[in-house]
Amino acid sequence: MNLKEIRGLINRVDYDIVKLLNYRLELALRTKKLKKQVLDKEREQEVIENVQRIPLHLVSKDFTKQLFESIIAQSRGIQMEDRKMVGFRGEHGAHGELAITGYADNFVPIPCTKFIEVIEGIKTGYFDYGMLPVENSLEGGLSEVNDLLIQSGVKICGEIKQPFNYSLLTLPESDYRGIKVVYSHPQVLAHCSGFIKRNSLEGKPYYDAAAAARMIAETKPKAAAAIASPLCATLHNLDIIKENIEDDTTHFTRFLLLAKESENPAGKKCSIVFSTKNEFGELYSVLKHFNDAKTNLSRMESRPSPLEKGNFVFLVDFYGSLQDPKVKKILAAVEKQAAMYSLMGCYDEVEGK
Repeated sequence: MNLKEIRGLINRVDYDIVKLLNYRLELALRTKKLKKQVLDKEREQEVIENVQRIPLHLVSKDFTKQLFESIIAQSRGIQMEDRKMVGFRGEHGAHGELAITGYADNFVPIPCTKFIEVIEGIKTGYFDYGMLPVENSLEGGLSEVNDLLIQSGVKICGEIKQPFNYSLLTLPESDYRGIKVVYSHPQVLAHCSGFIKRNSLEGKPYYDAAAAARMIAETKPKAAAAIASPLCATLHNLDIIKENIEDDTTHFTRFLLLAKESENPAGKKCSIVFSTKNEFGELYSVLKHFNDAKTNLSRMESRPSPLEKGNFVFLVDFYGSLQDPKVKKILAAVEKQAAMYSLMGCYDEVEGK
């Protein structure tokens, strides 16, 4: 092994060390909601003693102690800062994470495997917020998320329209001309089918686009690449061969910032859910309140009612503030007439990057 090869390995190890340190700090932040106070000297001493027991020839106990004292101090400092834990479904590098970091600088994305985990984390207070996709510009509403919003009672306190940009990612040592297979989520492969076909590549489905990027970095399959967000390249030390390879570059997903309680009555957009009596003309009669007030609906979607078999509930978004007397009048009329009514939130929109 020559000097260049050894230095290449050192670079890769350094990258992994920093990535693990970031994960270590994320875990430390997650303990904040589960303990009474930040400072826990007994636990800090336990951590140092545990790592000093590891029998390694080149890492001395003194060095280990100094290193972990610094890590613990950094962890303690992060716990004392005003950082908000925001749950999202997917792995680090997913577009849900991009929506979170694009919304606010003090938001920390916490990955979950299922949408329901995000909702439960909000309801128990473990997460300060959740960020879930509710509508896609190509495929419409996400039924599972909309049903969870109807049933859970969590509130909408923000919105961000996150562009979906995909890149072709490979290992740094790969020759891009030898790529034959690309891995990604089936929907992502479909959204990038033109690029895949033009370059005579074979698309192989993977359960998650960000996970496909991680798999490429960890298993290093030959002649293979991943299609995922550009963030995945940074997270997994991959090279970006080509950016914006999606067929529709205007593709975006509307993400909702969710919380246990409403936060912004002065917001410029409102969301409600309601059902009507199962009688002819009732839906038209309810929607007429918006029409009479010359208030346009930005979205209306129907879902089977979780409470009344054979009936439907309607999710409606419209522009307006709860501080506007006209909006108050509309909502009062809707609530009075509807069989079931709930204000899901008043909030502002943010444009994603």
